[in-house]
Amino acid sequence: MEWRNLYRGFVMGTTDLIPGVSGGTLAVVLGIYERLLEAISGIFSKDWKRHWSFLIPLGIGMVLAIGSLSRLIEYLLEHHYAPTQFFFTGLILGVLPMLIRLAEVKRNFTGPHIGVLIVCILLMALLGFIQGDKEGGVLIDLNVVNGIGMFFAGWLASMAMLLPGVSGSFMLLMVGVYPTAINALSNLDVPVIAVIGAGVLAGFYFSSKGIRYLMSAFPNMMYAVMIGLIAGSVLVIFPGVPAGFGSIVICLLTFLAGAGIAIYFGSSKRVQKS
Repeated sequence: MEWRNLYRGFVMGTTDLIPGVSGGTLAVVLGIYERLLEAISGIFSKDWKRHWSFLIPLGIGMVLAIGSLSRLIEYLLEHHYAPTQFFFTGLILGVLPMLIRLAEVKRNFTGPHIGVLIVCILLMALLGFIQGDKEGGVLIDLNVVNGIGMFFAGWLASMAMLLPGVSGSFMLLMVGVYPTAINALSNLDVPVIAVIGAGVLAGFYFSSKGIRYLMSAFPNMMYAVMIGLIAGSVLVIFPGVPAGFGSIVICLLTFLAGAGIAIYFGSSKRVQKS
């Protein structure tokens, strides 16, 4: 077992509690993104033991984070919203230098790559104006129609989780399933959890194969997409300019802390070791 993935899973699980923040982005920050795709897409391959030894500690860490930090994150978002969002803004922006270096942007990017990058930024900006339904629409009674809908909502969310810059919880908000998912988790509604969870697992498996293929066949274009999505995601979570000198200082410090952590983990030495 790769038990050092416990802390990586814990970090990724923490970000999964923040609507608008992508677990995929944190996988990039931690230098395990491509390994994560390989492990998920290979869980039924002949090398399954190696992949499961990578994924099990990661999953345990994510579950521990979600179970232990949900109240803390809820408190921070409610009482210290701007500093918390500035921390994640710094974390997201801090990963860009590593991606730019890995993609060798100056050498490999041409007009079409820049165009795709800009389109991805604009798409994320558009998502920032979409308000999901956080209050109503909780489905309790399962039937064939809403069951299929929740399954594919879970699939869509898992695809988003695997794409750096795109938040799975934000996707659930967009399609109106977020309240149902949160209600099911809070009340241990096993049938609903099972249906959405099955969609998530199926989405992880098949989407990871698709993304791995695209990364292999069109690496420069995929780096353009990733850089665009990550840069654009800042527009989704940016809380606005804080009011008051004290708030500005605190937000600046949390921003620098987030950026510093991302830059530290994204240094070439650490990326090569992952």
